Amino acid sequence: MQFRITAYDYTDKDALARRMDVRPRHLENIQKVMEENKILCAGGITNDAGSPIGSFLIMDFPSREKLDAYLASEPYITEKVWESVKVETCSAVIVDNEIRK
Repeated sequence: MQFRITAYDYTDKDALARRMDVRPRHLENIQKVMEENKILCAGGITNDAGSPIGSFLIMDFPSREKLDAYLASEPYITEKVWESVKVETCSAVIVDNEIRK
């Protein structure tokens, strides 16, 4: 089952510094799910000036419960980088420059 996660950062004065501090742990956590082929696409959401204000991910998990277990351990959530997280089911059609059927 595929999910699109859209997450926006807190906007307090320390938000960007907190993101940068937590980023190594976030990437370490992401690496684990990458090795399990759970990530189809991921990246940052930026403002017009190019500064990070959030993240997006398209992930493949067997169930919403399994995705929720991953999110419960996500450092950007546990260490208060992401203020809001929206999860929607989706169907990625083009992945790695190939059309999925």
